[in-house]
Amino acid sequence: MDLPPLSTSGPPPIPRVQASGLWDQSENLLLWVRRGAASVCIEDDPEIHLREGEGVWIPMSAGNRWLVTTEPGTVAFPLLTSPRVAAEYLSEPRAFAIPDGWQDWLIQNFNLMITPLASHGHSHDALAQLLGRHGSRPPDQAGAADTELRTTDRPIMPRANGARDVAEELLRNPALDLTIPQWATRVLSSPRTLLRDFRADTGLTFEQWRLSCRLHSGVEYLAAGYGVAAVAARVGFATHNGFTRAFRQQFGLTPHEFSRELSARRGASGLALRATAARQADQLVRMMRATDAPAVPDKLPAARTPAHTNSVHVLIWTYRGSGYLDIGDRRYEQERGVATWIPAGLEHITGARENSLSLPLGNAATGDLRLSEPLQAQFSPTWDDYLLFCSVSARTPIRPDEYMPSHILDLFAEQVALQRALSVPMPTDPRARGVAMDYLRSVGTSGGLWVDAPADIRRAFREQTGMTFARWCYAARMQIARDLIAGGAKPSAVARRVGYAHLPTFSAAFTRFHGLSPREYREREAGTP
Repeated sequence: MDLPPLSTSGPPPIPRVQASGLWDQSENLLLWVRRGAASVCIEDDPEIHLREGEGVWIPMSAGNRWLVTTEPGTVAFPLLTSPRVAAEYLSEPRAFAIPDGWQDWLIQNFNLMITPLASHGHSHDALAQLLGRHGSRPPDQAGAADTELRTTDRPIMPRANGARDVAEELLRNPALDLTIPQWATRVLSSPRTLLRDFRADTGLTFEQWRLSCRLHSGVEYLAAGYGVAAVAARVGFATHNGFTRAFRQQFGLTPHEFSRELSARRGASGLALRATAARQADQLVRMMRATDAPAVPDKLPAARTPAHTNSVHVLIWTYRGSGYLDIGDRRYEQERGVATWIPAGLEHITGARENSLSLPLGNAATGDLRLSEPLQAQFSPTWDDYLLFCSVSARTPIRPDEYMPSHILDLFAEQVALQRALSVPMPTDPRARGVAMDYLRSVGTSGGLWVDAPADIRRAFREQTGMTFARWCYAARMQIARDLIAGGAKPSAVARRVGYAHLPTFSAAFTRFHGLSPREYREREAGTP
């Protein structure tokens, strides 16, 4: 199916950004400039300047003040790295050049940081390994096979928003050791609600769920070839013995026994979740030490989310390859450049196929957008940088002054207006409904002017909507015009969009229908005097 293009013109300019704040994360910062130029300053340290294709890793501590400045046209990605892993490598900031071929891998790691996607071959703290081991023995690179043991089963995810946010962050970084009050503050919940939601949704207490998460991650690190002591530290155990006891109690064998079984089965199937990430991280070590050019990753593995719902409408966009959105038994394909609004309240699964990237662009409240089924449109490749900037702005503090989360709706103004026009009573007769949908799609192309219809279709409109076909067309055009005006479009542009050759004629029709002129309606919606 051909989707409507969002615009025949180019994307808006990417503005300059100057963002600052007090660091409240337990992780460290990795800032990478994909396009343009940026600078970063932490506390009283010297300012670090980055050009296109460069990145910097900065060790952070709670209470540090940070400042990131980007030039106009810049796309810069902030990524978080595990505090325990990063501490093994460097205690001072380090700038580095990103080698060709690794950009999509970094974008995918950013994506895994901000979404519930799970992907074989990626690890959250693989980013920290980008900094090098500085003499530590690298994990076995021969590759480790997935076993058929149930040790790799992912723990059940809570459904409640706050508890789910905590669970997703722990899956990305199981070593995080925040208290329940600290977690509650972080996800804007209360300790009591958080504890209740974990037990109600998963059947486990928070402590039991976190232990399951850590052991799940421990299995993946063991499969990647890490030693038991290193795994214990990476997944949040204070001692090697504590990890061994918990592992044996859960799975009936020690980590050493599990590793031996993995070795016996090596080559039986694909790499475990973190094995590919470990191999790629070792290649990046050579890049950081400037001793060798690391090999480009073979591929981006496929990724998908668990079934979940959102309390707001979420806009996703396929930047590379292809993906899909599953709602019930219906699949919506996501080809390169396709953007899809996912309606709030609908359980769904999103996925990206191998060598594909799909990113969130923003959210819309249910009051801002009435949506009962997915709404799709097509972006051209000229929009890539702007949309990557939108994704960073939507999910991180690196955003312009006076950032408005609903700004992404402006890109869909015409498509949203068509969707809202469906609030006009629709005929139930299949043929008449088809005529109605054809007319809505024609607005702005054929001009949305009078379209003749057979007598039986006109009769269906009159009987089933209470309006003649001509009156229904007029009402639909005025609904679309209203929403375009409310979205900030100029009345002259809206007039042409809904099929009026002359602005005064459009203004008169708009005023008759809404009781306000286009200018008065726009001022009222904007809240101006």
